[in-house]
Amino acid sequence: MTLVRWQRLSNELTDLQAEMNYLCGRPTTASWPTLARAYPAVNVWEDDDNVHVEAEVPGLTQEQLQIFVGEDSLLSIQGERMPCKTPGDVWHRQERGFGKFNRVLQLPAPVDADKVQARFEHGVLLLTMPKSAAAKPRRITVRGE
Repeated sequence: MTLVRWQRLSNELTDLQAEMNYLCGRPTTASWPTLARAYPAVNVWEDDDNVHVEAEVPGLTQEQLQIFVGEDSLLSIQGERMPCKTPGDVWHRQERGFGKFNRVLQLPAPVDADKVQARFEHGVLLLTMPKSAAAKPRRITVRGE
């Protein structure tokens, strides 16, 4: 089993455990319902030439993010959201999680990793990933007899 596949399985098991703890009334630091389920939240879509991904990462800078496109058309978005340092304060609610994250997604088509473009605007990571030539549809000419 490759490292990326193992990370995906580990992420899914952690998410399942967090959901079960939350549903059973035993929330833990790892079970914040919004962050542990799937962080960052993403949109994935494709057109004829590209696969597009938007990922919400508010409060992070582009330097705090790492993006990898690996074998088997897997996309990995990694980073770390640091906790607020507020010594002596009393928390009344803490819904925004913190810590390291690694979101691994199976892309809908193989992409050319050398041509991926990444932008970061207003807390949203925007990826445009050109499909590899093998993934693009090709017109087949039909000949007569």
